[in-house]
Amino acid sequence: MRDLLPSTVAVAIAGPDDWTGELLPAEQACLSERAVQTRRRDFAAGRMCARRALRDLGLPKTAVPAAADRTPVWPAGVVGTITHTAGYCAAAAAHTTDIRSVGMDAEQHREINPGVRRLVLLPEEEAAYARLPSGTWWPVVLFSAKETVYKVWYPVVRSWLDFHDARLDLDPDAGTFTARIAPARVDAAGVDDPPASITGRFVIADGLVRTAATLPLR
Repeated sequence: MRDLLPSTVAVAIAGPDDWTGELLPAEQACLSERAVQTRRRDFAAGRMCARRALRDLGLPKTAVPAAADRTPVWPAGVVGTITHTAGYCAAAAAHTTDIRSVGMDAEQHREINPGVRRLVLLPEEEAAYARLPSGTWWPVVLFSAKETVYKVWYPVVRSWLDFHDARLDLDPDAGTFTARIAPARVDAAGVDDPPASITGRFVIADGLVRTAATLPLR
C-alpha cells in the first residue's frame, strides 16, 4: 500500500509473526469468545500493523480497539484504515492535520459471482468496463475501489454508502479511479462539506487487487 498513498500516511504491512501477535487488553475485549481462528488472526494482524503505523507517526504504543460497528477506533487526531484478505493485511494512519480521511482495500484478483457483481456495478459501469483490456477481472477492481471509497466516506459522514451510491471511472493506464457520489447522498449527509467525489489509485500484482484513497483537508 505504500506505493498507493502519499508520504504523509504511515503504512504497515503484516509479516509472518503479526497474525499471532499479542493484543492489548482493550483490543482483546473486542473479540468474542466464539470468534473463529480466521477472525482472530485477521484481527491480530490488523492491530499489529495499526500500532506500527501509529509508531511511525511518532505516537506512543496505543490500543486500536473496535467500535460497535467494528470500525477501528483511532487515537484523537489520527485517521486510519485497516484491510485484510487471505494472506495479506495492512494498516495506514495519518494525522488529521495532514488529511481528512484515508481508506484502502485488498482483494484476491479473481472473478466475483454474478449476484455480487449485480450488487456492486451500476449498469453504466458494466457497459464501460466491458470495453476495458482483457486479462483483468475488472469487477473485482471496482468492488475493491468501492470498498475503499466507503472507508474514506464513513468516518467523515458517519452514514452508510451503498455500492450503487458511487459511480466509478477507472483509468487503467494511470492506475487511478474517481468515484462520484450520488447527489442525493451528498445532500443528505448532514455534515459540512461532504465529499462529492473521491479519487484514488489501484494496482494489480501478485494475485491481489489493492486500492487506496485519501480525502484532502478542506
